[in-house]
Amino acid sequence: MTKMRAAILAALSFIMAFVMVPGRALAQDVTLRSHDGSVEISGNLLGFDGEFYRVDTIYGELTVDGSGVGCEGPGCPDLEHYVARLVFSGAPTIGRVLMPALIEAFAIRGDYDVTREDLSAQEVRFALHQGATGVLIGEFLFRMTNTDEGFADLLTDEADIAMTLREARQDEITRAREAGLGNLTAQGQVRVLALDALIPVVAPSNPVQGISLRQLARVLSGEITNWADLGGPDAPIDVHLWDAATGIGQASVDQVLRPEGRQILDRAMRHADGAAFAEVVSRDPFALGLTTRSEQGNTWELALTGDCGFALNATRRAVKTEDYPLTAPLFIYLPARRLPKLGREFMTYLRDPSAQLVIRRAGFVDQTPEEIEINAQGDRFANAIAQAGAELGLDELQRMVRVLGPLKRLTTTFRFEAGSVRLDAQSRSNAEQLARAMELGHYDARRLVFVGFSDGDGPAGTNRDIALRRAETVRRAVVRAAETANLERIKLELEAFGEAMPMACDDTAWGRQVNRRVEVWVR
Repeated sequence: MTKMRAAILAALSFIMAFVMVPGRALAQDVTLRSHDGSVEISGNLLGFDGEFYRVDTIYGELTVDGSGVGCEGPGCPDLEHYVARLVFSGAPTIGRVLMPALIEAFAIRGDYDVTREDLSAQEVRFALHQGATGVLIGEFLFRMTNTDEGFADLLTDEADIAMTLREARQDEITRAREAGLGNLTAQGQVRVLALDALIPVVAPSNPVQGISLRQLARVLSGEITNWADLGGPDAPIDVHLWDAATGIGQASVDQVLRPEGRQILDRAMRHADGAAFAEVVSRDPFALGLTTRSEQGNTWELALTGDCGFALNATRRAVKTEDYPLTAPLFIYLPARRLPKLGREFMTYLRDPSAQLVIRRAGFVDQTPEEIEINAQGDRFANAIAQAGAELGLDELQRMVRVLGPLKRLTTTFRFEAGSVRLDAQSRSNAEQLARAMELGHYDARRLVFVGFSDGDGPAGTNRDIALRRAETVRRAVVRAAETANLERIKLELEAFGEAMPMACDDTAWGRQVNRRVEVWVR
């Protein structure tokens, strides 16, 4: 072996494997040889994405640019008729409802013809053909299981992309790293595809119109069992939830019960999907359940209320700003390997404004930032006045109106994980979205003001200082993500008003968490 050959092979051994596995066939022997014959690599072909080979060799797993080598052996792919294949696995809400709409729109944009084949009740395949030639160029296979199965398939290399209705658990993150799939929490490996919300629902005939989160937790845990305790008739409450293996079933526990330190009611009736849930609850006058905004069906949404007078519904704008507390992002997770070109183009398309419009039309909440006029926020300012504590004087409220009056509020809001300075999942996605808009020049020659707010627990002056530090944290995160933005053309400012504009009551942990936020105002 020449020194040159040894050096090349040594360098290749450090290249990360970013190539998709096309299908799930057994690896086959191949030999990759440079065109001048000076470098030769033999091993089992693990994948080919149309541009790069991924080979298991005695030097480890190597990724090799196909343009620089020839391939010999029974495992060599057909370079002239390469078909990009992606396997998606996980939540049916994403695979059955949202993804088909996005694929259709992506095909129109790329001038592809797309055909759908239902392989079973749980599997659907979309084939993409070149519009001009009719040549098959890609296949997207969707396995509609649940969030747990989506992560399991990703971790065992049975899927390229997991579709989930919750974030990865710590054990899943650890197993992914051990399996060589990278850090599932890293930017580029997890993406918020769209937004949804958890909503408490009843049958349309039920007279109750609202429920507090604390009451909801007490119902789901079995402490409240009669509608009379909620202002309804003297009748037992029938509790309904999504199946425990679904992302929504797990998010229901994470967001409603866990903050209150409660356990789920054993006798709660479980449902495999939103359609089954909605059908049963809408016909049961004594039912109360937790489902998603996108799969409400014929049920009636209860407003989330508080003793201090707040009442919130999961409107599109309230979900986008996270003013509604029970947001439920839809996630996709990818391993740390290179997708084929068609797959990368599809992933890029998902951030396009036209894709966000498709997401909205499919019944979900998109992530396109909107600007809200000050006169459209009367309720928020009225609440600020009504809930002002003894320490928060008229001067501070007037200062807030003077500062924010000439500006418009973006629907891009940042909140933090409970007991942490880490942004929550939706906010991390918001940081990427805002950074991308800055890189594209959407905010050139404009002012972006990061405005911090806090809960009312503690002295007003201290809360204002904490809110200002949170605003600075968010600004740094956005600037760090906006690597190619011309920041000299954007004026970035900080402001804080502490507890001056609460979004929820401070008498619960979730209410205080909702109030701790950073908003973005623009002029």
